Amino acid sequence: MNKTGEFSGILSNKPWENPDFYNWNRVKLMYCDGASFAGDVEEKVSGLYFRGQRIWHAMIDDLLAKGMDKAEKALLSGCSAGGLATYLHCDNFRELLPNTATVKCHADAGFFLDAKDIAGMYFIRSIYKSTVTLQGVEKNLPKACTSSQPDPAQCFFPQYVLPYIQTPIFVLNAAYDTWQVHNILAPGSADPHGHWHYCKQNPVNCTSSQLDILQGYRTEMLNALETFKHSETGGMFINSCFCHCQSEDQDNWFAPNSPKMNNKTIAQAVGDWYFERYTVKEVDCPYPCDQTCNNLVFT
Repeated sequence: MNKTGEFSGILSNKPWENPDFYNWNRVKLMYCDGASFAGDVEEKVSGLYFRGQRIWHAMIDDLLAKGMDKAEKALLSGCSAGGLATYLHCDNFRELLPNTATVKCHADAGFFLDAKDIAGMYFIRSIYKSTVTLQGVEKNLPKACTSSQPDPAQCFFPQYVLPYIQTPIFVLNAAYDTWQVHNILAPGSADPHGHWHYCKQNPVNCTSSQLDILQGYRTEMLNALETFKHSETGGMFINSCFCHCQSEDQDNWFAPNSPKMNNKTIAQAVGDWYFERYTVKEVDCPYPCDQTCNNLVFT
């Protein structure tokens, strides 16, 4: 594992790159367990211990002992699997910090949809179910969620957890999240002949029928967020870009060429929400109308 890492975007210490959070104490928790710090089994499985929940508590306990127990403001943030970890641990993070502190959460590219793939199968659901079972995740999922679902493993999906999160949270996601397009919507198992190969490389290569399917996926994401749109404390920035993880990438976070909605960058939107300067519930128009996107192209 790398012992050094780049601190850019929301982690930058430069005011011209990160205007609202540049002078905060910033800590990057390295991801290593495969279940967003939620697994916990006593015995070895295939020669491995899956104890992400214990890793989470050990890291937070260490930070609390180093001064985080006196924090006045805190923001738990993560992208991709770290975004999922943010949804799963947001309320626990709030509970561990001082009652007087302003504590909020920011989940980037972690809103993985429980959705059918192009073959009509719930491929990602089977993967998540296997992960929850393998790593003993179920007991660490929010109880309010697991008690409401026929299958508690569904609470590994943010769309089922989000309604029960009490701590203010900001949802940042691309409507055409490239990881989800590749692994949820059109995984290899659903496209054995590679009809989606070029479309997944670059959206300009998509056929009209493929674009219709992508628009349907965007609609499914927005439908899953419909109730959250009315949250009094939540924030949202769902742009119509083809990318995955935006807050730690400087070009996407805060730069002259950054994506914008209503002339506001992601950094400005998150800052406005955290400091309660404005209500932020931004939802982009469908692709290809947003010309500010730095769309990810695979080569």
